[in-house]
Amino acid sequence: MHIAILTFEAYNELDSLIALGILNRVKRPGWRVSIASPTPTVRSMNGVVIESTATLEEACQADAVIVGSGAKTREVVENPAIMDVLRGLDPSRQLLAAQCSGTLLVAKLGLLQDVPACTDLTTKPWVIAAGVEVLNQPFYAKGNVATAGGCLASHYLATWVIARLVSLKAAEAAVHYVAPVGEKEEYIARAMRNVLPYLAEDTTDRGVSFEEVAGDRPALDLVGSLVDPQ
Repeated sequence: MHIAILTFEAYNELDSLIALGILNRVKRPGWRVSIASPTPTVRSMNGVVIESTATLEEACQADAVIVGSGAKTREVVENPAIMDVLRGLDPSRQLLAAQCSGTLLVAKLGLLQDVPACTDLTTKPWVIAAGVEVLNQPFYAKGNVATAGGCLASHYLATWVIARLVSLKAAEAAVHYVAPVGEKEEYIARAMRNVLPYLAEDTTDRGVSFEEVAGDRPALDLVGSLVDPQ
């Protein structure tokens, strides 16, 4: 199972790397989370340089794609070489999630027709100008397409992807692991409150069941069961 996080020059660390960290808490054979970029390395809006681990072409074949945001997204959507490759994205056969200005990229690809979306306040007028209704909420999904607005909403996208590809219990486990001590139940409840309404009924128990690996332990006592240790 391959999840690609599209990450471009001047990327937002909170968008790409929070999702990367949460998604990599899942422990399943063949589970792979990649930073997909058009160049071997990309520098963040704050100067953090990371290496790409997948190409854009590979991302177009991934099981799920998260489109991260950044300070140069409007330049990205005006780059024919990049956009021509990304026209290979297809929500009919893969999950597609967009974070903040990543929503603008998805809109420019024509993948938000008749679908309202979430984005950050800076990007909002550009997404509206692209013909997409922008919602005043942190997360929205319809079918295989999800969007989130605000950097710290990135964990909603990760939660949605894990719930869709694995199970709700695996998503709860991943959020539990990264949530602050003393606030884990609150964080899980908030994530589920935002994501659960948009999950199809058949996505609540895919793959390894929580009960099989956690036994009689409480639902929040998950560390070491479905997630990797630090």
